[in-house]
Amino acid sequence: QLQLVESGGGLVQPGGSLRLSCAASGFTLSYYAIGWFRQAPGKEREGVSCISSRNGSTNYADSVKGRFTISRDNAKNTVYLQTGSLKPEDTAVYYCKAVLGYRNYWGQGTQVTVSS
Repeated sequence: QLQLVESGGGLVQPGGSLRLSCAASGFTLSYYAIGWFRQAPGKEREGVSCISSRNGSTNYADSVKGRFTISRDNAKNTVYLQTGSLKPEDTAVYYCKAVLGYRNYWGQGTQVTVSS
């Protein structure tokens, strides 16, 4: 079965950090470009970060630049999103997406809540 599973979300105080994981089963994640997205209540889903499959180049939304880091661990077939200096406005469900040509897969999401 082909699937992506996110984990690592939770409740964290402002200024804290979480490491989100996006693990693939049934396919090799290293061949795919991976994007992290988030959706806050009442808002549209937005792109947060992405990492290419070829050279590992990365991109970040301005809102998270300098605070979040995306990375791969091909041995674990997993992509991570290390978050830091979290703000209440980072509260959202975070999703990962894997893309290779016409193939694309979404995970089910993991909730991140930043609150004191």
